[in-house]
Amino acid sequence: MQVQFELPEEIAQALSAEDLSRAALEAIALEGYRSRRLTGGQVQRLLGFSTPMQVHAFLKEHGVYLNYSSAELQKDIEVTDQLFKIAATRKRSA
Repeated sequence: MQVQFELPEEIAQALSAEDLSRAALEAIALEGYRSRRLTGGQVQRLLGFSTPMQVHAFLKEHGVYLNYSSAELQKDIEVTDQLFKIAATRKRSA
């Protein structure tokens, strides 16, 4: 989808040092993520980032915290526990 809008001339001049299309796209991505309407993956695709780490750096640079629920934390803890158990088993058998 292509979106077009008009800016008052004085605002366009004030922002002329920037790539206005990119700035608008980034603003949409930031607000979409901040309001939880966009996921990190959607922000990644929207802005053309290669990795989730680029998304995290972009969000941090703009003062936007990761949307990370307690359920996601619990799942990450469980996965980490499983990985430690696998590593310990391999170490004992080596």
